[in-house]
Amino acid sequence: MKFEHLALNVPDVTAMGRWYAQHLGLTVLRRREDAPFTQFLGDETGRVFLEIYSNPSAPCLDFTATHPLVLHVAFFVTDAAAERTRLVAAGAKPFSEETAPDGTRLMFLRDPWGVALQLCQRAKPFPGF
Repeated sequence: MKFEHLALNVPDVTAMGRWYAQHLGLTVLRRREDAPFTQFLGDETGRVFLEIYSNPSAPCLDFTATHPLVLHVAFFVTDAAAERTRLVAAGAKPFSEETAPDGTRLMFLRDPWGVALQLCQRAKPFPGF
């Protein structure tokens, strides 16, 4: 068994998919042009890891009211401060940051729809990063 994806029901899948592609470097690997406008997003490895859609059959989470420690989408970065600055200029909102005892820097932001994003500048990256 292999992990395929995490899915989020979001209020504006088209705009969110565009923002994630432009500012997070994701690629739309598969898209549905009719409701619920599903998009499967992947990183530079070409693997799907996030599905977003706007399906009125279920409520969207109130992402802004959900603490980032409950739900977040994490990205490995080599310079968390620079990436945070770039993403804030693109409409993200900073939430918190910390440096772990091993020197790992973790920064939380919220995308323009309130979804928590985490920037992980790891002192010792996981294999494959």
